[in-house]
Amino acid sequence: MTSAIATERISDYVGQIRLDRPERLNALGVEMVVALKDAVTQAVASGTRVLLLRGSGRAFCAGADLKERHGMPLSQRIEHNAAINAAVDAIAQAPLITIAVINGLALGGGCELALACDLRIAATGIEIGLTESRVGAIPGAGGTQRLPRLIGVARALEMMLTGEPISAERAEAIGLVNTVVVPSQLDERARAMAGLLAARSPTGLRTIKRLVYQGRELPLAEGLVHEREGLISILDSDDYAEGLAAFAEKRPPRFGEAKHP
Repeated sequence: MTSAIATERISDYVGQIRLDRPERLNALGVEMVVALKDAVTQAVASGTRVLLLRGSGRAFCAGADLKERHGMPLSQRIEHNAAINAAVDAIAQAPLITIAVINGLALGGGCELALACDLRIAATGIEIGLTESRVGAIPGAGGTQRLPRLIGVARALEMMLTGEPISAERAEAIGLVNTVVVPSQLDERARAMAGLLAARSPTGLRTIKRLVYQGRELPLAEGLVHEREGLISILDSDDYAEGLAAFAEKRPPRFGEAKHP
């Protein structure tokens, strides 16, 4: 694994990927995004239920490495963006719960990484935004599609057209992040949330995630059909059997066996 990506096993079911290129504000270089995608794939294969994504230093991620991209011919620029998209999509499509731990600046592609996660926890004092219009570009790793679905078209357009980042507090107010905490409490809050989710039924969490993301693209009636179909499979699952047994025995449920990478 390249030194630009660091992985950590926090508990049996919780893992963390750290963007570890602080001297470049964790900007997404070519090798880094390939390693990021591989790290997500490995987390899924290892039995991780909740995955934290964090940056090192004073940034979460400053976006694509424009210094690296400046010297590229067009073909390589296209390949670089395709690699960023592949890493972002791997996060979005992972059959586990992902939490962006936004410890610092999250701009451009860094914001898009956070948007690909299921939940976002930010530190006070950070800035987040899709700033591509400042350099004559557009959000090219899902930003034009994910941000409007999260905060609404008008607010998303304002952020993208102006290219101006917003504060953590503003991001929380418009629903871009779930919660904001002081920097000294960021990791504690993120790990507490991850531990809570890891104790839930992994089958249930995967099913909820799938139904929510699929359902927002469907008419309500069709989405409800998928929900009922999903419920039938849940009612016949080992996790639900364990949940019922735990309820009857007045104890916490134990969903599955611990897995280590």
